[in-house]
This record gives sequence, structure tokens and C-alpha cells, in this order.
Amino acid sequence: MDLLKTIFSYILDLGASVFVPAVMLLIGIFVKMKFKNALSAAITLGVAFLGMNLVIGFMLDALTPAAQALAERTGIELTAVDGGWTTAASLSWAWPYAFLLFPIQLVINGVMLLLNKTKTLNVDLWNVWGKIFTAVLIYGVTGSMYIALIGSAIVVVLELVFADLNQKQIETLTNIPGVTSSHNFFLIGTLLMPIDWLLRKFKVFNREMDASALKDKIGIFAENHVMGFIIGFLLGLAAGYSVADSLILSMQAAAALTLFPMVAKLFMQALSPLSEAINDYMKKRFKDREIFIGLDWPILAGSSEAWVVMTILVPITLFFAFILPGNAVLPFAGILNIGLAVPALIVTGGNLLRMLVICTITTPVFLYAATYFADIMTNLAHSTKAVELEAGQQITWSTVEYPAFRYILTELGSFSMVGIGLAVVWALGFILYRKEMLKRTEELKVEK
Repeated sequence: MDLLKTIFSYILDLGASVFVPAVMLLIGIFVKMKFKNALSAAITLGVAFLGMNLVIGFMLDALTPAAQALAERTGIELTAVDGGWTTAASLSWAWPYAFLLFPIQLVINGVMLLLNKTKTLNVDLWNVWGKIFTAVLIYGVTGSMYIALIGSAIVVVLELVFADLNQKQIETLTNIPGVTSSHNFFLIGTLLMPIDWLLRKFKVFNREMDASALKDKIGIFAENHVMGFIIGFLLGLAAGYSVADSLILSMQAAAALTLFPMVAKLFMQALSPLSEAINDYMKKRFKDREIFIGLDWPILAGSSEAWVVMTILVPITLFFAFILPGNAVLPFAGILNIGLAVPALIVTGGNLLRMLVICTITTPVFLYAATYFADIMTNLAHSTKAVELEAGQQITWSTVEYPAFRYILTELGSFSMVGIGLAVVWALGFILYRKEMLKRTEELKVEK
């Protein structure tokens, strides 16, 4: 058991920028790509991951101090520190049973592919930590390792189901054939889709409103660099920055929004030849069998809409943190809500107006979930010593991914009526989501 733990820990410690390209290189060789082409594609994919991490880190370094200054101007004190996803990941790997999720994910994906219950081959194995984190939360509430592992196994199954449903929409947004995202934060789509469905009943929300359409209407003011400049400048002023410091922040935001689509092109450059080789291989051996490559969310990072919405959500999230009764979280490290904006991008098809409304409405769910899970994360930090905390201090993650479903799993694990009731509601939301995404898939196939 210790040997197994050591092996999986070593593999996953390589990180997404090394581990995922290595997997893709092996897949490329397996499907008869020329070695030099497979190697080039794999290295380019690693560069894309590192480039995206650098730009996100740069943006966080610019926005977090502004968010902190904006919070300090209010004088409100909140007790739970936001450690972001990195803290959640550290606590997840510190859980004694963390290594079990890696083979569980591999086995479930393999069985579902063999039984033709999914079309997605999930190579985003590094993000297994998200399933471990779900298990940690369930274990923190129920105290049962078995219930925790079952809950995480359910997430593994559902993320493959969502990857299949979202594939055509993702292919349309990225222009990368045969690729999807198998990230588990898309499970929040069942919460977002009913809101989108209602908004589409009103004419004003049905207008074409992606970044491209916006450029046609307001010209240069819809360009990435200009939007980033304006949003950054306004955020700086709201944080109490001087004009000079606000201008610096505005240029940093402009740079980030300009660089995101540039880096995202590397994903297309790396994945297109790999995807074509995989599809050719499958067609020769499995007639009429379609296989999608499941990757991390950054393949969608070239969509300007997601970054515009994430940036605008910074002051909105802080505003909710200050006014929501019972909230204990002061958002900092997790201030960019990627786990909300990217699923909203898929749900709305990139409609900026609906994305903003949906994300604003659902932001409180994240803060309340972060408050609810703060005790569990704090107890794990104390027991594992993975995170150093001062006496009386709590740690949490302000933008905890798919918060509603994680809460439902903890309640189901406790066999509570609340959990059963919410699970029924979630299932109804999933039926709507599945119906809508299957409809869109057919429509996009016709358009193509």
C-alpha cells in the first residue's frame, strides 16, 4: 500500500505541465504518430499550461492587492482566510487516503469507455486532487472513508458525462476538433442552466453578446486590451489607489486580457495534430466509434468573455462578502472565480450579458459554501500540519468549485432528508442541462 502511494504521489507531483504532456506523448506514439511530431505537440502542450499559469499568476498578483485594499476600506472583519485552490490542493494531498483516488479514476474511465458509456478519455489526471478534496469534505462531515470514496467516484462518473455533453460546445469555442474538458467544475451547470433558460425567455438577453458581437457594436472599447484597461482602472479607483497606481493596474489588466488568447492558441497548436491522429486510429479499429480527449479547462482560456466576467466579478464578490449575513469569508487568493465563469461560458454559449447576470446571482452560493466548509478545512490543516494557521484562525476557499453539489454529497453522506431533497432538485437540473446540451449539439452539427 505504501509503495502504491509513493508511486502515485511521485507521478502527480510532476504537475500538469509535465504529467499531461507526458501522457499525450505516450498516446501520440500509441496511435502511430511520428515520434518527432508527438514530441513537439507534447512539449507545446506543456508550454501552453505553463504560459497559462504564468498569466493567471500575473493577473492574480495584480488584482489581489486591489481586492485587499477595497476590503480594508470597508473596515469589515471576516474570520475565515481565503487560501484559494492551492491551499485546498495541499490539504487534499495531505489526506491519508488521497492516493486511492488516482486508480479509482483510471478504472472508472476505462470501464466506461469499454462499455461505451462515455466517449471521453480523461487525460487530465493531475486534477484528481479535486475529487480528493470532495472526499476530504465528505469525510469531514461523515467520518467514513468509504462514503467519501463513493462520493468522489460519483464525481468521476459525472465529469465524464458532462465532458461528453459539453464537447461540441467546447469544440466550437476552441476550434480544436475531438477535444473536450473533463474538469469537474462543470457540474455546476445544473445550477446555472435553469437561470439561463429563464433569462432566454426575455428578448434583451437573447441578443448576440459575445466579445465578437460587442466589438461590432462598440468598436475599440470591446477589444481585450481596452476592456482590461478600463476595468483595471475602475477597480483601482474603487480600491482607493492613486491615479498613477490605478493606471499601473489598468495596464496589468490590459496585458493579462491580451495575453490569454495568445497563450490559448498554443493549446490548439499542440492538440489539433494529436486529436487528428487519435481519431484516425479509432476509425481504423473501431468503426463509428468517436473518442474525445478530456483536458483541463485552460483549453477554453482563449475566450475573452470568461476573463471579462471574472474581472468584473471581483468587486461584486467582495460586495457580497461584506453584506451577506452569516458569511465568514474574505475573498483573496480565490478572487478569480474560474469555476463559475468558465461553466457559465459553456451554459450561455458565450453570451456576456447572461454570463454576468448568472454569475452575479450565484456568487453568494460560493461564499456560503466556503463558510460551511471552513471548519472542515481548518481541522484538516491542524491535523495534517499541511497549512500553518494562527490560533483562532480559519482557512477556506472562497470560490470552492461546484459548491452546491459538494454540499449535497456531504448531506447525502450523512443520510439527511435535506441531502435527499437537494439531490432530487439537482437531478431535475441535470435533466434540463442534458436536454439543452444535446439539442445544442445537434444544432451545431447542422451549422457545421
